[in-house]
Amino acid sequence: MILQLILIFIAFPFSISLNQEGHLLYQVKVSFEDPDNNLSNWNQLDETPCKWEGVMCDPQSNSVTALDLSNLNLYGPFPASLLCRLHNLTYISLYNNNVNSTLVETEIGTCHSLRYLSLGQNLLTGKLPESMADLPHLKFLDLAANNFSGQIPGSFGRFRELEVLGLVANLLDGNIPGELGNISTLKQLNLSYNPFLPGRVPSEFGNLTNLEVLWLTDCNLVGEIPDSLSQLGRLVDLDLSVNGLVGSIPPSITRMTSLVQIELYNNSLTGVLPVNGWSNVSELRLFDASMNELTGTIPSELCELGLESLNLYENRLAGEVPEGLANSPNLYELRLFQNRLHGTLPKDLGKNSPLVWIDVSQNEFSGEVPGNLCAQGVLEEVLVIDNSLSGEIPASLGECWSLIRVRFAYNNFSGEVPEKIWGLPHMSLLDLADNSFSGEIAKTIAGASNLSDLFLSKNDFSGNIPEEIGFLDNLLDFSGNDNRFSGPLPASFVRLKQLGKLDLHNNELSGELPSGMQSWKKLYELNLANNRISGNIPEEIGRLSVLNYLDLSGNLLSGKVPSSLQNLRLNQFNMSNNRLSGDIPSLYAKVMYRSSFLGNPGLCGDIEGLCDGKSEVRNVGFVWLMRSIFIVAGLAFFVGIAWFYFRYRNSKKVKRDVDRSKWTLTSFHKLGFEESEIMELLDEDNVIGSGASGKVYKVVLSNGDVVAVKKLWGRSKIADENSDFEKGARVRDDGFEAEVETLGKIRHKNIVRLWCCCTTMDCKLLVYEYMPNGSLSDFLQSSKSGLLDWPIRYKIAMDAAEGLSYLHHDCSPPIVHRDVKSNNILLDSNFGARVADFGVAKVVDLNAKGGTKSMSGIAGSSGYIAPEYAYTLRVNEKSDIYSFGVVILELVTGKRPVDPEYGEKDLVKWVCTTLDQKGLDLVIDPKLDSCFKEEIRKVLNIGLLCTSPLPINRPSMSRVVKMLEEIGGGNQKKPTNKDGKLTPYYYEDASDQGSVA
Repeated sequence: MILQLILIFIAFPFSISLNQEGHLLYQVKVSFEDPDNNLSNWNQLDETPCKWEGVMCDPQSNSVTALDLSNLNLYGPFPASLLCRLHNLTYISLYNNNVNSTLVETEIGTCHSLRYLSLGQNLLTGKLPESMADLPHLKFLDLAANNFSGQIPGSFGRFRELEVLGLVANLLDGNIPGELGNISTLKQLNLSYNPFLPGRVPSEFGNLTNLEVLWLTDCNLVGEIPDSLSQLGRLVDLDLSVNGLVGSIPPSITRMTSLVQIELYNNSLTGVLPVNGWSNVSELRLFDASMNELTGTIPSELCELGLESLNLYENRLAGEVPEGLANSPNLYELRLFQNRLHGTLPKDLGKNSPLVWIDVSQNEFSGEVPGNLCAQGVLEEVLVIDNSLSGEIPASLGECWSLIRVRFAYNNFSGEVPEKIWGLPHMSLLDLADNSFSGEIAKTIAGASNLSDLFLSKNDFSGNIPEEIGFLDNLLDFSGNDNRFSGPLPASFVRLKQLGKLDLHNNELSGELPSGMQSWKKLYELNLANNRISGNIPEEIGRLSVLNYLDLSGNLLSGKVPSSLQNLRLNQFNMSNNRLSGDIPSLYAKVMYRSSFLGNPGLCGDIEGLCDGKSEVRNVGFVWLMRSIFIVAGLAFFVGIAWFYFRYRNSKKVKRDVDRSKWTLTSFHKLGFEESEIMELLDEDNVIGSGASGKVYKVVLSNGDVVAVKKLWGRSKIADENSDFEKGARVRDDGFEAEVETLGKIRHKNIVRLWCCCTTMDCKLLVYEYMPNGSLSDFLQSSKSGLLDWPIRYKIAMDAAEGLSYLHHDCSPPIVHRDVKSNNILLDSNFGARVADFGVAKVVDLNAKGGTKSMSGIAGSSGYIAPEYAYTLRVNEKSDIYSFGVVILELVTGKRPVDPEYGEKDLVKWVCTTLDQKGLDLVIDPKLDSCFKEEIRKVLNIGLLCTSPLPINRPSMSRVVKMLEEIGGGNQKKPTNKDGKLTPYYYEDASDQGSVA
């Protein structure tokens, strides 16, 4: 009998082991791909599934009550038909996986026991099922960060017990339905970052009397803030930022007695015009009204609330800051920058509250800075840029050891800077530019070990620059021009190995240039013009490989011009008005550099007007020269005839397209050629590229220089090819103007140099520096890719990042490229990278009309376009950062941004999928040496961070540069606040994002 029982167990092992709920869950496992084998302990030999990964059961009945499979990297459709048959299942979380189906209307509505459903951070598509509202006990619904489209169903207003509704970062359109105001149990309503049609904040939301969080950032809201919101007595967080709201902040807002966080920043015209036109005339009037920002004053009634955070920046608020705001006992964040506020700041601000961040930049404030800002000892940032503030810096700030960023620029401050402020140990930025400060830089600056940016320009500072400044190992930028600094440059300066910019022009400095300058490996700008510096120019200056701006004019320098300067690639070069002598190095002995050497009587070269001191030498050979002229004249006559015939024959072809007499030349650098020389060489033999905008020629000039010439197609050509392109012709004109406007005014070592432009009625030419190694795309996608080892690829990524960081952070106003791709990253002979092609670049207006603007069409290239840009058409630096992230992935993988091998995916999704399923080795380009694997992994992480689906999670370009410099060191966690809302990685930059670049 025992033997018979054993045989039965062997023959039918499953029939007496796993219960019915276990069978259903095992089918769930089978329906998913599990590349990390996270569900390996889901075993059919168990009696119940209660010990399986992510499964929770009732301890008495062993019935399954909860299923938590979040963050397990699962792939497949949402198994509603299986899960809804678990009748006691109340909790489902598949958060942050790769669930990629639609939610079937007839299936999801059968999960009648469900109380908690979290499907956020997946790949779900399609419309939101109306039947969800029929789930009688559902309290928590999170569908954020998916690809749901269509409208929010009005049926959602039928939820009976729902407390949290999260639909953030989807593709939902239509209007926000007022029916949501019927969910009386709702505590959190999170609808941010969806491309809704322009519409008002539904007044019905005032019925949500249990609401604690209302998060409607970037929802295309227009019109005024409705008074009905004042009924939300339990509301803790009100966030209506980045919309098109108008009118004043209603005083009735103070009836929300529980408010601790108010975010109404950046309300300007951000709406996207409806594709199918306006539904009625009133809607059109509503949208027109949103052309203004929030106006009026800051209601004094706000002071009655227990506020912790108040963000009202980038609007048009006027009036004074209420004095009572200083009495808010919990206020830690106050950001009011870029408004029209005036008067004095509350004198007790910070005295009674734990103030951490304060930014009141770009207003009209006057009076003095309150002396109690750091009374609680936790102040990290104080930014008051561009006001009319006066007086001295409060001495109390010198005791504020928590300070990290101090920006007092563009005001009327005076007096000496408190000695202790110079040496604050955590301070990374001290900006005192454009004031009337006096006194010396204190020696205590040696204690500012974290200082990276020191801006002292246009003040009345005097005395010697202390040697102690050479101990600031992290110093990147020292700008102290237009002061009265005297004495020699400190010898310790050469210890600043991270220094990128040193600008001390217009001072009274003397002595010689310090020896050991070759240690400035990262210096790109050196400006010591108009001082009293003497001695020779050291040869070692030619070893500063990234230097592109050198101005030593107006000094007492003597000796020869170092021949090593020919190793540099300078955009700005000036040594005029010194006491230099000898021959000019051959590279600079050209007319285009004449002004760079004027005022040096002892210099000589082949440039007219620079050899006055050697006229006697010329007279010695005068007779011989006259004889030579007659001998050569005959030969020149015959050569001239031959040259004229050759030129005439080649110019006939050019004249068919354009009349040379009508060319207009606009130059942006010193030129050693004329436009006629360019025209003669624009033949098909010199074409090196062709695209939608025109052809690119390689032109070798008579002086030996090489340039690249982009000839844009004329209007007629575009229009003739397709009548639908008449608008495109205008776009090309705009592209030309954008390119000229952008490249004509910016200078950076990693931005391609535009020499000049030539225009007529029908033809436009752009003349650039020639990049012998072509584009990054040319190398990566050819047999030459093996030449790009990892150090070179890392250098290319670093160069391109620094170029984009310059556009985003150092240009005022900032510039968004809008078409960052490997084809627009050009490589010089040393594989140095330069960002090129600014035909669709846009200046971001962050002034009185603050906020980013929407474009009439998508600019960019397939595979590089940020997800949110494709449907909002909103221009900001985050779209560039996404595109740059794709370039990083190209450098790491060696693959194209789009390719048939990816199926319906692009490179970003392919990398994420392959990384999860097959590991790092199958992502990295096999041509790269495995010894760099750890560095490559870190750079890959930066690329993935830049290509985050949510713009708010992408770092700023300045942060990207720092991360690349550290090779990915110090990885950050994705921060969230207590309500689960995402906060920016770059929040340390957000406070003065709209202040001063």
